[in-house]
Amino acid sequence: MSVQLKLKTLTPAEISKVTGGRLEIYNGCSPDTPQTAVSINSKEAGEGVIFFAIKGTRVDGCDFIAEAAAMGSTCFLCERVPDSAKECGHPFCAVVVENVVEAMGTLASWYRGFSEASFVAITGSVGKTTTKEFVAAVASAAFKTHKTEGNLNNEIGMPLTLFGLEPDHRVAVVEMGMSGLGEIEYLTKLVRPDIAIVTNIGTSHLASLGTRENICRAKMEIRLGLKEGGRLLLNADEPLLFDQCGTLEEKPLLMSVYNRCGDFRAVNIRQKLDGIVYDLIYNSKAVTNVEIPALGKHNVYNSLAAYAVGVMLGMTDDQIRVGLSSFVGADMRQKVYEVGGITIIDDCYNASPESMRAAVDVLVSFAQKKNARSAALLGDMLELGEYSRLMHDQVGQYAAQMQVQKLFCYGTMADIIAEAAIKKGVRADNVYVCLDTRDPQGMADMILSALEPGDVLLVKASRAVRAEKIIECMKKRKSKRGGKTSSASGKKN
Repeated sequence: MSVQLKLKTLTPAEISKVTGGRLEIYNGCSPDTPQTAVSINSKEAGEGVIFFAIKGTRVDGCDFIAEAAAMGSTCFLCERVPDSAKECGHPFCAVVVENVVEAMGTLASWYRGFSEASFVAITGSVGKTTTKEFVAAVASAAFKTHKTEGNLNNEIGMPLTLFGLEPDHRVAVVEMGMSGLGEIEYLTKLVRPDIAIVTNIGTSHLASLGTRENICRAKMEIRLGLKEGGRLLLNADEPLLFDQCGTLEEKPLLMSVYNRCGDFRAVNIRQKLDGIVYDLIYNSKAVTNVEIPALGKHNVYNSLAAYAVGVMLGMTDDQIRVGLSSFVGADMRQKVYEVGGITIIDDCYNASPESMRAAVDVLVSFAQKKNARSAALLGDMLELGEYSRLMHDQVGQYAAQMQVQKLFCYGTMADIIAEAAIKKGVRADNVYVCLDTRDPQGMADMILSALEPGDVLLVKASRAVRAEKIIECMKKRKSKRGGKTSSASGKKN
């Protein structure tokens, strides 16, 4: 993606100085020519576009420097200049560094220093993207707000997010993902946030980190980049996070539903068909009837984080309410619509044991409100390592415990989920299994043959399963049969 530089332009000479890279000049190019955009894709090269020539596992961006120079780019951040580029005849400057990704981060962090925005950094095993959207919605009610787009939450995406800052941004909301220790520390030190949030500690990275305690250590690295006087907000209902309070020099702020120590505590939570209403206690006062257009108790925590940020930014309760009401969830995160009369809760973006249970809770509550039958398509959850079989078994048990009436199990662990659900009481003829994720049409046909108009279907699996293809197949099949696809609710989560 190409990102326009609106805080300030950059020159090759300036980039060389900031990154410590060696400046090489070819064919009379000026090292003082202002650059107005950055990109990691050579196809987006052009006049004024800095091309970051990243070396990937299969493709080395350096091999495309000549092509990008021919398209008009005159500035490259790279680890080498190939002979094809040296001999291309086009003028360009190359800043040669040992590691392009690290140099890009250094440059982006320096660039971020020209912004007057307050930075909010968010991490957590589950809910960080939805929390980011809630925080951005709240902040946008009073300030021009910048946020992480899509999945740009890693060592490559974060610099691109920082390069997207504009002079009139007053709040920037950034999401930080990780797969191992040290990654969040690296990202938070690039950003230097004013406010840092840890939503929860789950089991998503057990394969790489081994224990939830290690996952907590990795997520808590977010505090290491906090500015002096910055605030840390933790979920007090997660014991691993609550226990951190006794180890930190400065007491963090806490959000909670159950823990009475919460600085921002939601009580009297009421489910509606299109959202949730709760009362909020903070600063020794009560704010009644806080309403969010999102389903599920887990979204109470996400919105609590946003409310706390609004307070820290100096917003009024009325401004925060307006912001919460404008929340729109990201695609494939509990988006609700109809396919042939079947209500779909599309939650295909990702899955962990914690988010699976939360999604099943949403399904059952939603179906009860509609007086409808509940059905769930539950697919593989990844990155669970040696605990994978156990946790898929537990998901099947939970679906049975919550009395999901029709269960569709999809992926390599489908039989584990199905067997656990049947053992816990789901009738075998209400359980359907497809082990082959290359056959979304087969799964779609199972669903359409088993469900009727009026039923509610949750679709939930890890991203790699691509369960959204099943929904696409359902839409196509219904379209051929003359069925309709429509929005069941104007709300998304």
